[in-house]
Amino acid sequence: MHIPSRVRPILPQQPTFASPIEERVHRKQRLAAALRLFSKYGFDDGIAGHITARDPEYLDSFWVNPFGMHFGMIRASDLIRVNHQGEVVEGNHPVNEAAFAIHSRIHASRPDIVAAAHTHSIYGKSWSSLGRLLEPLSQDACAFYQDHGLFDDYTGVVLQAEEGDRIAGALGNNKAAILRNHGLLTVGKTVDEAAWWFISMERNCQAQLLAEAAGKPQLINHDSATLARHQVGSPYMGWFSFQPLYELIVRQQPDLLT
Repeated sequence: MHIPSRVRPILPQQPTFASPIEERVHRKQRLAAALRLFSKYGFDDGIAGHITARDPEYLDSFWVNPFGMHFGMIRASDLIRVNHQGEVVEGNHPVNEAAFAIHSRIHASRPDIVAAAHTHSIYGKSWSSLGRLLEPLSQDACAFYQDHGLFDDYTGVVLQAEEGDRIAGALGNNKAAILRNHGLLTVGKTVDEAAWWFISMERNCQAQLLAEAAGKPQLINHDSATLARHQVGSPYMGWFSFQPLYELIVRQQPDLLT
């Protein structure tokens, strides 16, 4: 009797697009989903926080949540497009000046990334007050091992492009940065990746705060942490990790796609 060899399942792959219009719709829907998820996880804080996605056609502009609209209400059609001069070129809502100051400089300095996320999440801003990088306490934390920066300064609400440039400099070529006394910032080659790294980084801030409150954590050694970063911290793994969350929020809140 012939026994067929076991076929290894093929993992999902990132989509390709026939036109910038098609890709724009995709990015806006992912952005709206990420904002809904951030609301669900309690990352919203009044009018603070923003996620951006570079437009696939007009590369010197990005889509962002409107200033003053709750994350939990945002639909794809509510998003606004802002150019690098701070002008709203699509949409009928105002832009958060801090979102423009930070994200315009990050998108300008990192042509390799599509999206960036920043909010005043509770554990992120708590951890940021310590002015320290995260340590390799767990497999999940290793995704950020030697792949996040520290903006070791705070001078008030970021409203000037020069301050955005300084934040972009602290981010460097990393996937994330801790903004001292402020919160977390993550980036990605897709909206999915940037959103997942933020969710994961917030949870890792919580885990390290808990571990240090309980005692002295045992760190993963350099070689093992580096290996784990390659295993769980790639752009693909960031994108893939977001897919179940996207499917969940769309099933629960399908109006976000409109």
